[in-house]
Amino acid sequence: MKLLVDNNLAPRLGRGLGALFDGIHEVVHIRDKFGTGSMPDEAWIEVLGKEGGWSVLSGDRRIATKRPSRELFLKSNLIGFFPLPAVTRLPLTAMTARVLTIWPVIVTTAGAMDRGCFEVGIKSSRLRPIA
Repeated sequence: MKLLVDNNLAPRLGRGLGALFDGIHEVVHIRDKFGTGSMPDEAWIEVLGKEGGWSVLSGDRRIATKRPSRELFLKSNLIGFFPLPAVTRLPLTAMTARVLTIWPVIVTTAGAMDRGCFEVGIKSSRLRPIA
């Protein structure tokens, strides 16, 4: 699995997951893939779509819910995992624990789907599709 962690989540989360799963999955923070400059969502979505096989962990739920970002995201064959605000407000260690708890479901979903947007809840071991 290839997973991009976006700017709305801590670079340490992306780098920590990347180190933990090194050699198993490719996990990278957006700053490490595209640099520290501001890059519009549309630009990185298109790049990842062209590369293929990417999933995204993002704290920006607007990508999953608002047009035209959602349409572009799905058209680019990306799979998005969007933690609820209750998850993103957790301390970094607790948020990381939450992501790791649901990691097997994220990996399975990324391998089974060709596109989609899913909500990461605070307690459930399931991902809920975002319509």
